[in-house]
Amino acid sequence: MTTIIAVSNEKGGVAKTTSTLSLGASLAEMNKSVLLIDLDAQANLTLALGFEPGEAEITSANVILEGAPLLSARRKTDVENLDLIPSNSRIETSEQFLPVRTNYTMILKNAIANAGQTPYDYILLDCPPALGAITRNALTAATLLMIPTQPEYFSAYALRNMMTMIRKIREDNNPELAYRILVTMLDRRNRTHRNIHDQLRSTFGEGVFNTVIEIDTKLRESPIAGMPITKYKSGARGSTQYRILAQELMEYAKETENRQAA
Repeated sequence: MTTIIAVSNEKGGVAKTTSTLSLGASLAEMNKSVLLIDLDAQANLTLALGFEPGEAEITSANVILEGAPLLSARRKTDVENLDLIPSNSRIETSEQFLPVRTNYTMILKNAIANAGQTPYDYILLDCPPALGAITRNALTAATLLMIPTQPEYFSAYALRNMMTMIRKIREDNNPELAYRILVTMLDRRNRTHRNIHDQLRSTFGEGVFNTVIEIDTKLRESPIAGMPITKYKSGARGSTQYRILAQELMEYAKETENRQAA
């Protein structure tokens, strides 16, 4: 069974792409087969894995806009067990062209389904920092929405719109969509950070991952090197915390699978 995780937040700068990459690499390190799908026109995930966005002939834009087979866009990365479907700026036109199509929110879900029995344990969808057509597609396809959130006022405030979107997606065509909030860029010395972190736990309870990702300069350096932090600096705090997150996520996926089988 493939676990499909959309990584999304309307607010930018919350370590969304960093979390997609670092979590994916941590899962791959644990011998899980992982496919990362870059759905952002900025193509930061593509860049962070050492690819030039303009080089690939087939990208996520071809899958979304033209119905290209999902796996025709797949690229092998330098990380074992980790593949990528790259993006480029063309996917931005999806926001204009998709909504005029019938059942447009199902396009990505159908593309994954039409790929048949994929060899992947996990598919991670890196969404743009907006709640438009692309993000709606990702949330419709996902079994879990992961929401990276800084312990800052504006980032926490943006969760209101995310919760509204989740309710909408559940009502429309993905009633089983679950979510988990991931607190990122936490500075434990900062009282405001600690207070907002506590408030998030109080408000959302089990909807918040136990794992937190603290500030680590190595997390900012690793994309420049074209590799995830687990490969760039294996012993860094960020590497350790994303490995712990991967473990927590695997336990969640196993519990969900057992529940569905019961």
